Amino acid sequence: MTTTRSFDRPAAGYVLFEVVLALTIFASAVLSLAGSLNSALETGVNLNRENAIRMGLRSFIEETRRKEVADMATEARDERLGVTFTSTVDELSLKNKDGKLLEDLYVLHAVASYGEGEAAREETTDLYVYKPKITETEAASATATASAGSTTGSRTTSSVQTQQPTGGGTSGGGPTTGRSGR
Repeated sequence: MTTTRSFDRPAAGYVLFEVVLALTIFASAVLSLAGSLNSALETGVNLNRENAIRMGLRSFIEETRRKEVADMATEARDERLGVTFTSTVDELSLKNKDGKLLEDLYVLHAVASYGEGEAAREETTDLYVYKPKITETEAASATATASAGSTTGSRTTSSVQTQQPTGGGTSGGGPTTGRSGR
């Protein structure tokens, strides 16, 4: 006579329960990982966009600083990024170490505005610009020299010397100083 023991054979229901439990744990781990990957990708896209906006702001201020002072207050729109760049210019009052007021110094303010509603943001930067004014006699002299050189066929070169202020920058291709912030 043979007797069967119930503990020799595991119940089939417990194996199925263990498989379902393991699959549930694995699926929740995969979903969490996918959510983290999606967040990382969104952050990367946002950082790339903000970097492109800052590069656009830098290009905008570099273009603007090369204009005449009267034309520096301007606005431009970048449709690809959805950004509006605006600039304003103010005179800068600085004195040198001797107490003399420095002339022809300006502060160029540039703002990049993007986003709408609560997501609206701005990036700003200021740039100190040295823009010497050319008097009418200097302009007439330069024009006369250029036309005299072209009619005689001789080679004429002219040079204009500018005086750089202490601690400031130049706008004619020389070093500039700026301050950037959010």
